[in-house]
Amino acid sequence: MKFDNILSDINGFGKFQIRLVLIQVLSRITVPCHFLLNNFMAAVPSHHCNISTLDDGNLFQNLTLDQQLTVGVPFVQGGFPSSCRMYSKPQYQYLSEFNSSNNTLTVKCQNGWVYDNTTFKSTIATEWDLVCSQKGMNKATATIFFIGVMFGAPLFGFLSDRFGRRRPLLVAYICILMFAILSAFSTSYVMFLIMRFFTGMSLAGISIISVVLNVEWFSIEHRTFSGIIISLDWTIGNWLLVLLAYLVPEWRMLILAVTFPLLLAIFAWRWLPESARWLMANGKADEAHYYIKQCAELNNRAKCLSTITPEALLDIAETETRNKKYTIINLFKTPDMRKLAISSGFMMFGVAFTYYGISLNITGFGLNPYLTQFIFASIEMPMKIGVYFFLEKIGRKPGEIATLLTTGLCLFINMFFTQDKWLFRTIVAVLGKAMSEASFTIAFLYLTELYPTVVRQNGLGYTSFLARLGVSISPLVVLLEDVWHLLPSVIFCTVAVSSGLVSFLLPETLNRRLPEFIEDIEKPRRQSMGEKGFH
Repeated sequence: MKFDNILSDINGFGKFQIRLVLIQVLSRITVPCHFLLNNFMAAVPSHHCNISTLDDGNLFQNLTLDQQLTVGVPFVQGGFPSSCRMYSKPQYQYLSEFNSSNNTLTVKCQNGWVYDNTTFKSTIATEWDLVCSQKGMNKATATIFFIGVMFGAPLFGFLSDRFGRRRPLLVAYICILMFAILSAFSTSYVMFLIMRFFTGMSLAGISIISVVLNVEWFSIEHRTFSGIIISLDWTIGNWLLVLLAYLVPEWRMLILAVTFPLLLAIFAWRWLPESARWLMANGKADEAHYYIKQCAELNNRAKCLSTITPEALLDIAETETRNKKYTIINLFKTPDMRKLAISSGFMMFGVAFTYYGISLNITGFGLNPYLTQFIFASIEMPMKIGVYFFLEKIGRKPGEIATLLTTGLCLFINMFFTQDKWLFRTIVAVLGKAMSEASFTIAFLYLTELYPTVVRQNGLGYTSFLARLGVSISPLVVLLEDVWHLLPSVIFCTVAVSSGLVSFLLPETLNRRLPEFIEDIEKPRRQSMGEKGFH
């Protein structure tokens, strides 16, 4: 008897599973809030040099603000005051003639900047003047954060496969809460960067463990639903971020606001079950029976427990694998696991690399940042509902291949639209982003079903590491437009198509049992070799 048979007997889609999903919503909605926090926390409002040092007497003081800007700051193309230059002394002659930039009379900002706080009361850019020559430091904030996520993925993958799903999740909750609070009260930019690195590292725990815990408690026929329903937390978190960013325009308080749901998650953790599938695979029959009993009673299937005893559960785990310790090295030891790891790793790199590449190249709709973010989040909802029905009828492998190839096609088409065809470019770009988001949604469910229980978290940690590597590289690729304006699009298109083609090497998982041990991956290969030898 396999665990999927037990799950079918005690109902793999009942009140127990619904409670599991709802408990995890509290923590998972904080993930997109922190991942996309830079859109608001690191926003750079309109700014110009502080020209108060130009005050040379009553004449300057008696000028209106507009007149002070006219004589103190050169104006750039479009009629806006320069963000990074000022005049070394007041140019009163410009009060009666057109103010044009005269570089021979301008200097860098000498006394800081004045920021427009109409939209954002404060951001890290205004806090530490991360503008002009320091603007690279502002962009580095997101890079450092995602590097933290990149290193956190394999770390929590290892911890989860070694110690179970439940305890590492609590560690992640507490660490995120601690480092987020410390980042909100940072006294320097360096301290802030360090705290964001560790916040990202901790968030990786929620990102990869919660998906696995959900899928491992759902029956075969409802695994698609579990994968899609948990992906909706990203959309909900997106909406929550927009609301909180609008209501809390001060960056320190915004960090605390988006982290607050974790307090509720820590409180609700006591009702979060361990994965009985992991417990059985590691020979912990008594603990597995405890949670199976919980599931059966909550799903009104207690009568099935008569045949499900700790002794019976212990017999299910294979003796030769029960006491083994698994690490990320086990992903590459055997031929079929090695093929699976390399193929899925390249696929996940391509998914993340392309998604963030498209996101960086899509221009706004001419709306304020809150409404733009809300529209992008809302686009995801109907797309994910469509993905659900596609996965149920067609399968994971065709879905991943189709979304990646379509993403590549959209990137390819957009290379032939000139900038003046903005409407067509926007439509194709949004379609490409939707397809790329769909590939992300499918990928997490697909990967969870591909890897055996004993190395499932190591597998997701490894692929998430490669995904975040792709995220980190994406901004650098965009800089290649200085070499050739179409080069970034060519690279993103090539990677999307290549990762879609690599997905052909992966097996289908629709309506198939989750593999428990590495032997379950290698067994079909051994059986095939045995049949060839027999003939």
